[in-house]
Amino acid sequence: MRIGVVVNPIAGMGGRVGLKGTDGKVAEARARGADPRAPDRARRMFEALRDTDAIVLAWGGEMGESAAREAGLSPEVPGRPSGEETTAEDTGRAVRAFLDAGVDLVLFVGGDGTAADVAEALAEADGGGKVPMLGAPAGVKVYSSVFAVSPEDAAVVATTFDRTERREVMDIDEDDYREGEVHPELRAVASVPVADDMQSSKQLGGGTVDALAAGVAEDIRAASGKTFVLGPGSTVGAVKAELGFEGSPIGVDVWRDGEVLVRDAAEREILDSLGPDGENVVVVSPIGGQGFVFGRGNPQLSPDVIRRCEVEIVASRSKLDGIGKLRVDTDDPELDAELRGWTRVRVGRFERRMMEIV
Repeated sequence: MRIGVVVNPIAGMGGRVGLKGTDGKVAEARARGADPRAPDRARRMFEALRDTDAIVLAWGGEMGESAAREAGLSPEVPGRPSGEETTAEDTGRAVRAFLDAGVDLVLFVGGDGTAADVAEALAEADGGGKVPMLGAPAGVKVYSSVFAVSPEDAAVVATTFDRTERREVMDIDEDDYREGEVHPELRAVASVPVADDMQSSKQLGGGTVDALAAGVAEDIRAASGKTFVLGPGSTVGAVKAELGFEGSPIGVDVWRDGEVLVRDAAEREILDSLGPDGENVVVVSPIGGQGFVFGRGNPQLSPDVIRRCEVEIVASRSKLDGIGKLRVDTDDPELDAELRGWTRVRVGRFERRMMEIV
């Protein structure tokens, strides 16, 4: 098995600093103190590949080679990025070079934009069907169904799959996304390995949440002195509306004792707003179709934030019916392990349902 790996080193940088993506915002993300997310996730994936029989090809420098060598691999390097700042054109060049080198799979680390770049390069080079692609998720928004659940899962799927299927590559306009408008657009249909540890495309909508939101808001108002970190999405957005304020639809808002402390908060602002441990609650809803509670669309809710908060998961019954199981991908494998297991999900004004986080 020959695997070509390309990493988008800036993927996900804008998440924790509240930019909801990195397209056109790299300089601003760095100015806000953002740390690269993709290289560490790539290293985790390469570590999982280290004890396999796979022959790894990596694009040069920070687009794959560096993380591979940090993980103890000695990859073949068929080329390097053309300049100091990496571009979509570099990704395309990497994919074409991998195909020329006879790879069996193109494995990438990034988000939906990177997935679209890889899929388009494959389509131009071989019709998009001969060599499959697979993503290790590192972006802020991950709507496509071409990603494994985690970097480690990507390594397992890449080295064990025996068949492929056609799956959707979706992307959204990040400027619209920052304004709260979410309109996923089909960018490509690509050949992808068939495996259990693959995420679905994100589903939008999913049943009434009126009674649920009213119950959650009632409990929040009664919890004097507690700080509530209210995550993104329409379900928690309904809770914000019940509390009497227009929240950030795809951002995180912080509330305490009838007051919005921070609107559309970045990680640092959330941490600065928290009260003593045991007096903070993060309220989140899983992504429809995928089941992710943390790690997709809410990187502001970092491991440091989560560890200082109780976690309350809320969702409509119809959303849970379409998910089956919940997932987490926080960038901290130890925290992911702590969060896994059976948990109560609030589904109504008073009702709760047991769901497993896997």
